[in-house]
Amino acid sequence: QVQLVESGGGLVQAGASLRLSCAASGRTFSSYIVGWFRQAPGKEREFVAAISWIGGITWYADSVKDRFTISRDNAENTVYLQMNSLKPEDTAVYYCAARKSYSTYYRDYGYWGQGTQVTVSS
Repeated sequence: QVQLVESGGGLVQAGASLRLSCAASGRTFSSYIVGWFRQAPGKEREFVAAISWIGGITWYADSVKDRFTISRDNAENTVYLQMNSLKPEDTAVYYCAARKSYSTYYRDYGYWGQGTQVTVSS
C-alpha cells in the first residue's frame, strides 16, 4: 500500500512559480510511475506530467511542456513538480498518483493523494 501526500500549493500571480511535492509512505516508489494530474472546477481530471522511479524517464502534457519540470528524490521518496511561468488556466487542484506502468489516463491510477490547490491570478 502506498500513501501519497501533496504539498506546496497556493495563490500566486501569473508568471510566478510554485513547487509541488508528493511524498510517499507505506511503501517506496521503487518500480512505480508517479504522475501529476489536475482538475479544474467543472472539468475532467487531466494528465500533467509523470516520471518513472527507475531511470527517471519523464512525460509531459503539451500544455505544460517547457514550463513544468517533474523530478524525484530517491532518498526522500518524494516527487516534485516545479511549475514556472504559471498562467490563470493552470488553476486547479493538483493530485499526485502512482501505478506500475505509464498512463496518461487518471482512471488507470490506483494510488492518489488528497490534492493541493493551485490558484493563479491574472
